[in-house]
Amino acid sequence: MPRRPQINWCFEAIRLGELLPLQRAEPAVLMEAERHGGELWAVALSGGADSLALLLWLWRHWPTQRGQLVALHFNHRLRGRAADRDAEFCRKVCRSLGVHLKIGKWVRPPRAPNEAQSRAARQAYLGKELERLGARVLWLAHQQDDVAETMLMRLARGSSAAGLAAPRPACRLNDGVWRLRPFLTWKKAELEMALAEARLPWQQDETNFTGRFFRNRVRNEVIPLWLAAAQRDVVAGAALTRRLLEEDDTALESWLAEICPWRGKVLLLEKLVGKPRALWRRALRQWLLRICVDTDLSRQGFEQLLSAVEKGREMRLSIGEGFAVTVAGELTWRRQWSQVIPIWD
Repeated sequence: MPRRPQINWCFEAIRLGELLPLQRAEPAVLMEAERHGGELWAVALSGGADSLALLLWLWRHWPTQRGQLVALHFNHRLRGRAADRDAEFCRKVCRSLGVHLKIGKWVRPPRAPNEAQSRAARQAYLGKELERLGARVLWLAHQQDDVAETMLMRLARGSSAAGLAAPRPACRLNDGVWRLRPFLTWKKAELEMALAEARLPWQQDETNFTGRFFRNRVRNEVIPLWLAAAQRDVVAGAALTRRLLEEDDTALESWLAEICPWRGKVLLLEKLVGKPRALWRRALRQWLLRICVDTDLSRQGFEQLLSAVEKGREMRLSIGEGFAVTVAGELTWRRQWSQVIPIWD
């Protein structure tokens, strides 16, 4: 069998950049890229089509950043030799491009981890590596199909506008790291078509075609039926909906900031009187983050607390190792209290 010609990844990256022009990327991402030029840029690289296209796209369109690129690959160690081949593929690509590669492994993976466990392990590795490197920018290869899948998954369990607006093109989390997703204006098929036209291979995770995980079932079973039923581009429709929800979510956040119902870790309930319930909900969620307490509050418990503070009732509710207390129009948290009165009394 004749040997396949060795790939010139640098040459093909330039070609891929012509197929995926910079102007089509998310504007918010391009703005943040400009702000963080010269810093270390981390790229999540699985070896699949999306993340491979992202690495090559960055290498092509930001030549001055090439020495500041580092790829992060996480081996879940769940697919035996196939997972090792993914890691080796990433090594070859990065070596050819002159990009530094860091590989992490799941040390003790469960025998049959669920979707959330696998994602948590990957996120934990990325977080530790970003902290160790001192990187403030992480590039991720989510595209429009991911948007549609995420939206359907979150609708199934109930989600707010903030949840349905994910994944966002540019967002900064509590760890101070910017997550940038430039490909939310492309579909997965477009990225794969560009790679194919540039004659570039990528790694394929065969488990993506099984029905074991919820996301796979949505991708392989639900979305094709949705497309057939709607007889229109539902993926593009979901992407547009995500963008509109992000605008609404940003507007509500701005409104809440203008009201500023805070005094340190105290929520001033009188400033929210007469305002829409969406603002009460957001203010309460932010209060829970501000008190910096590990809470065991269920969704039902949160709704009960929301109803109580909105009605202006004085109450005490056990939260974590202390109590949420409303007195004289203020919601605060106290570590100890002599008596707990359920909010439904």
